[in-house]
Amino acid sequence: MKSKFTISFLSFCFFLLGGTIASAQEKATIKGQISLSNDEAADNVSVSLKGTKIGTNTDSNGFYEIKNLKPGNYVIRVSAVGYSSKEKSITLNNGDDLVEDFIISSNSEQLDEIVLNGNAKKNTFARKETQQVSRLPLKNLENPQVYTTITSELLKEQVVTNIDDALKNAPGLTPLWASTGRGGDGAGYFSLRGFAVQPTMINGLPGLSNGGLDPANIEKIEVIKGPSGTLFGSSLISYGGLINLTTKKPYDHFGGEVSYTAGSNGLNRVTADVNTPVDEEHKINFRVNTAYHTENSFQDAGFKKSFFFAPSLSYQVSDKLSFFINTEFMNNKQTNPTMLFLDRGAVLRVHNMDELGYDNKRSYTSNELAIETPSYNLQGQMMYKFNDQWTSQTVVSRGSSSSDGYYSYIYEGTQFAPDEISEGIVLSRYMNYQNSTTLTTDIQQNFIGDFKIGNMRNRIVAGLDYFNRGLIDNSSNYVTNGNIYIGNLDVATVNQYLYQITDPANYITNGDNGNLTKAGTDALIAQAGISMNRTKQEVYSAYVSDVFNFTPALSAMASLRVDRFITAGNVATKDDDFNQTSFSPKFGLVYQPILDKVSIFANYMDGFANSAPVTEILADGSTRPRTFKPEHANQFEIGTKLNVFQDKLYATFSYYDIQVKDQVYVIYGATTQTAFQDGAQRNKGFEAEFVANPVAGLNIVAGYSYVDAILNAGDPSFVGQRPESSGPRNLANLWASYKFPQGDLQGFGLGFGGNYADKNLIMNRNVIGQFALPSYTVLNSSVFYGTEKYTLTLKLDNITNVDTYDGWSTIHPRNMRTVAANFSYRF
Repeated sequence: MKSKFTISFLSFCFFLLGGTIASAQEKATIKGQISLSNDEAADNVSVSLKGTKIGTNTDSNGFYEIKNLKPGNYVIRVSAVGYSSKEKSITLNNGDDLVEDFIISSNSEQLDEIVLNGNAKKNTFARKETQQVSRLPLKNLENPQVYTTITSELLKEQVVTNIDDALKNAPGLTPLWASTGRGGDGAGYFSLRGFAVQPTMINGLPGLSNGGLDPANIEKIEVIKGPSGTLFGSSLISYGGLINLTTKKPYDHFGGEVSYTAGSNGLNRVTADVNTPVDEEHKINFRVNTAYHTENSFQDAGFKKSFFFAPSLSYQVSDKLSFFINTEFMNNKQTNPTMLFLDRGAVLRVHNMDELGYDNKRSYTSNELAIETPSYNLQGQMMYKFNDQWTSQTVVSRGSSSSDGYYSYIYEGTQFAPDEISEGIVLSRYMNYQNSTTLTTDIQQNFIGDFKIGNMRNRIVAGLDYFNRGLIDNSSNYVTNGNIYIGNLDVATVNQYLYQITDPANYITNGDNGNLTKAGTDALIAQAGISMNRTKQEVYSAYVSDVFNFTPALSAMASLRVDRFITAGNVATKDDDFNQTSFSPKFGLVYQPILDKVSIFANYMDGFANSAPVTEILADGSTRPRTFKPEHANQFEIGTKLNVFQDKLYATFSYYDIQVKDQVYVIYGATTQTAFQDGAQRNKGFEAEFVANPVAGLNIVAGYSYVDAILNAGDPSFVGQRPESSGPRNLANLWASYKFPQGDLQGFGLGFGGNYADKNLIMNRNVIGQFALPSYTVLNSSVFYGTEKYTLTLKLDNITNVDTYDGWSTIHPRNMRTVAANFSYRF
C-alpha cells in the first residue's frame, strides 16, 4: 500500500508541476567562470544583470550560466560577501552564446560581514552544485541522478568527530557494521537503498581505509544514490550508490582555524587548519589539516586513538593550466568494537534484545588487545583548458591501507542443545593477529566539453580509467579464546551444560572465561600458524557521458562504460584467475517546467559486479571450477527537484526500483558444494530530502526514506525474505538550528534534531528465523556562540539515553548519552 501511495503522490506532484509551462524561449546566453582565492569559495557567487531581477549563482567550480535573454545592452555584476564586486557592460544579439570570465579579489574591509551576518542570510547547509557526481558541470536540477550533500558547516555545528555521525545527515543511509580494522574490509559498512556500502571515494578517486575516517579534511560529503557503475565502475561502490568525500583546498591568503573538543568517555580532540601562499603572486598555495583524537568507550573496556595529517598544494600556472595535490596520512589505534555474531546454522534461540538479555556495558575485550590501521592516500590532478569548450583533467592516486594487531569476533556456537537452556546464548571468541596491506593505484584521463551542435547544447565527458588493487596478507590463523554467556541464568547453571565441563579451566566466570591479556593471547596465537595470501586485480575502463539540451528546459543524458576486469585472485594459484568484460549504460531525462526552479527527472542506471570463480565439490568427491558472467543491477527512478524562494528551499522527492539479476550463491550439502547464478533481488523505495532557510538565521536539514527489499530467487534459506543488509524500512533525520542575526543576542544559536530508525531484521532466514533490533529515536541538541574570531559550542547527543544497536547478522551497541564542548579560533 505504501508503494502505491508513494507513486500516486509523485504522480500528483508531477501533474501539478507539469501544468506549468515555461514562457517562450529566448535565444541569447551568457556563461563563464568566476575565479576567487579559493576553489570552493567560488561556490554561490552572485552573478546578476544590473538594473534587472535576472541573475544566478555559481556552482562549486565557479561556473555560471544565464539563459533565455532578450537582445540588448546589459551590465554584468559579480559580487560575493568579503570580495570586491566587478561590473562589465555587454551587448547581446539574437543567438549569442557569450562567454565572460571574471576574477574578483578579497576585501578585508568586509570581513566582519562574512562572519557576523553572511552566514545568517543564506542557506549554509545547501551546497548542491558539484562536478564530481556526474564529472560534468551540471546543476542539481539538471542532473537526473539523486544525491545528498553534507557540508562542513553542518559538521562543525553538530561537533562531528567521526564519519558515522556525519553520515547521519543523509536520508536513506544507516550504519550496518562498525569499523573492525580487519585487513581488506575493515572500514565501516552502511546500508544505502538497502545495499551495503563503504566510504571508499575521496575527490572521486579510490580512498580505502581499514579503520574509521577522520572528518578534519572534509569540505563536503556527497552521498550519490543508485547503481553508478557507468561512471564509477564496480570495484569500490555498491548497487545502492557510493559515498564520496570532497577535501578542503588551498586558497590565496593566509588564514586558518584551531579547534579543541572535550567530552564524555574521555574525548579529547585537537584540530588545526592552516593555509598560506607560497609565492609572492599567490599562485602557489599550501594548506594543511591535522587532527589528534583520543576517546574511550562507554563500555567497561575499549578505546580509540588516532593522528591525522593532510597537506595539500595548489598551483595556478596560468589561466589555462593548474595543478592540485592532496595527501592524507592517518594512523588509528583502537580495540575492536563489540560485535555479537548470531548462529547462522541453527534455529535461533533468541529473537530480540529482551530475550537476549545483553548488558550493553559489557565489551568482552581488553585495552591490551588493540589493532592499528595506518593508511595514506596521495592524489594529483592537472587541469588544462584548451579553450572555452574543452578541458582536460588528468588525475592519479595512490593509496595504502594496513592492519596490524589483534582482531576478534564473538560467534554463537552449539555448546547447548535447544532443550538445555531456557534463556540467553553461549558464544565463542575467535581471534587472530592481523598483518595485511592493501595497495591501490588509479589513473584517470577525462576530456570535458561544453559546446553546441546547431542549437543543441552538449556537455560531455569522455574518459579512460585504470585501477589496480593488490593485497598482501600475512595474518595468523584464528584461535578460540574463551566462551561467553549472555543471558539471565546464573553462572553455575551455565557451567553445568558446557561440553568442556571436565576441564575446570573452561568454566565461565562472570560471563567470560577468555584470557584477555596480551601475553596470554600471544601464546594462543603462536600455535596457530600463518595464513599467507596475496591477491591482485586490474580494471581497464572507458566511458562517455553526454548531456544534450533539446531546449533550455529539456535535456537528456546518455552514458556508457566498457569495463575489462582482470584478476589473478590468489597469485599462488591460477585456479581463481579470470577476465571479464562488462557494459554499463545510463540514461536520464530532465524537464524544468519552471526554469532553474523546478525539475522533473527520470533515470535508468546500471551497476555491475564481477563474481569470483567457485570450486564445486561433486557427489563423487571430485571438484570442478565454475566461472560466472557479471552480475547486474538496473534502476528505474522518477522524481522532482526544487530550488525555490531564492535558494531558500532545496527539496528532492524520488521513487526508485532496483532489480538485481544473475546473483551468485553456493549451496552446501553434507559432502557437496554447488554454485548457482540465478539469484534475483528487488529493492523499491521512496526518498525525500529538504534543505531550507525559511527566515534569516534558521537552517533546516530533514530527510525520510522507505525501503522495501526482497530476495526473489536464489538461496532457499533467504528466498522470499528481506535481505539482512537492507537495514530498517523507515528512516528519518532532522537538524534545525537558529542563529540570531542581529540584536543583543547576535551570534548566539540553538540546534536540535535527531534520527529515527525502524526495527531492523539483522537475521531473517527461512529455517533459523528472525532476530530484530528495536526501533529507536535519538534526539540531539546544541547551543553555540560565535564571533568573527571564535566559536564556542556545547553539544548533547542522545538526550534521552536510549539503547541503540546496528547490525548485519550481528549486534553492535552504539553510544549512550554524551556531552561535548568545542572551542574554535580563526585567524
